[in-house]
Amino acid sequence: MLNPLKTFKMALNMTKKYHIVTFGCQMNKNDSERAGALLTSLGMKETTVLEKADLVLVNTCSVRQMAEDRTSGINRKILKLKNQKPELVFAVTGCMPGRDQDGRLRKKIPSADLFFPIIDLPRLPVWLRELRPGWFKINFEEVGEYWNIDPKRDLDYKASITIQIGCNNFCSYCVVPYARGREKNRPIKEILVEIKKAVKNGTKEITLLGQVVNNYRAPDPENYNKKNPFYPPLSKTEKLKYSDFGALLWEINNIPGDFRIFYTAPDPQYFDDYQIKALSLPKMVNYLHLPVQAGDDEILKKMNRKYTREEFINLVKKIRAEVPGIAIGTDIIVGFCSENKKQFEQTVDLYKQCDFDIAYLAMYSQRSGTVAAKIYKDDVEITEKKRRWRVLQDLMEEIVLRKNQKYLGQTVEVLVDEFKDGVCTGNSNEMKMVQFLGNKKMIGQFVKVKINFAEKWILKGERILD
Repeated sequence: MLNPLKTFKMALNMTKKYHIVTFGCQMNKNDSERAGALLTSLGMKETTVLEKADLVLVNTCSVRQMAEDRTSGINRKILKLKNQKPELVFAVTGCMPGRDQDGRLRKKIPSADLFFPIIDLPRLPVWLRELRPGWFKINFEEVGEYWNIDPKRDLDYKASITIQIGCNNFCSYCVVPYARGREKNRPIKEILVEIKKAVKNGTKEITLLGQVVNNYRAPDPENYNKKNPFYPPLSKTEKLKYSDFGALLWEINNIPGDFRIFYTAPDPQYFDDYQIKALSLPKMVNYLHLPVQAGDDEILKKMNRKYTREEFINLVKKIRAEVPGIAIGTDIIVGFCSENKKQFEQTVDLYKQCDFDIAYLAMYSQRSGTVAAKIYKDDVEITEKKRRWRVLQDLMEEIVLRKNQKYLGQTVEVLVDEFKDGVCTGNSNEMKMVQFLGNKKMIGQFVKVKINFAEKWILKGERILD
């Protein structure tokens, strides 16, 4: 793995400051960590104050119109700031530039000096050198592959590891294939090196990231351990379909250290028997986020989701048969093009059958350039979208409160994220928020907690001493 800190150390003529604004998902946050590392390697220092920055980098999201609107809001601030600081560099990256095929999105951000997809991040030092040659005292070249930039992580005990970028699925509502490009898989050797380094530095939670994370295909399968039971030679007697992703999970589970493994977000169509078996490996969290998006077959087909409601429900049953106590979350879009009330009720029924622990609910938002925007009409009234959202939200809250009661009297392991006013807060292996009395030294540590109070969104308990 390349370390830009060694490549560009002390490149600046004088200290310059950068400020990064991040919108969107965990993938975007991880991208910003890489950008921060790259800028630090140039000799720049991070500032949390926008007005003090010499370089402002906005990492954009395009999943919802609201996210793009927030970027436009920052553009207005930058225009004013540039009147005071003409040398200020404003760079925009992430999903908006990635999907801007005709230049219309860039026109909405006229103050941007640089506008580039995140995959081009390694070229940033060269572009800055061209824009502000007076800032630098040396010339330099690009740093290589995007994911070979060591991230500058905010938390030592949590590490997001990108294993794949892009998507080939083209769900009709989604901008990701346009914003991120086609699927590209990272070599398993590089993935394991980054994880081993993170664990050595004290990481307690590894999150594997990819747009279609469980469709990972190792470009270097020769680097799998020869004893890996999840990647056997194919034979006529082999009953289970082989799985690159299942094999990767086995490899990570066998890295020495006290840490847990989470991944997001898998696609139901790619789940195989080995992946299901891998959920019971010892270092896996006891939680799976499995997006369904809708519960009606016709709507799923219009969304270009390549499974049926029955296939999804059966998959959930198989997962719970393998790991009976696993918590399962999902994503659902309400009010997709021409979704009628009966079709929405199919989604409600699926939700009840799958008995989800949590759901991230969204009202359909048409995105320019997608198939849905081209061939379907966004014809569900916003009032009806809000009503459907509320129906599922109420159902979720009812189920969450019921399911949380099973933790009463149980002991859970919590990774502490926060300490305030004598109270520690963190997530259990089921990704349930837990609070208990503790101290600041517990941040970033695993603590066993006996639950004695269960609310809708939080479990409360007392620390159990070893």
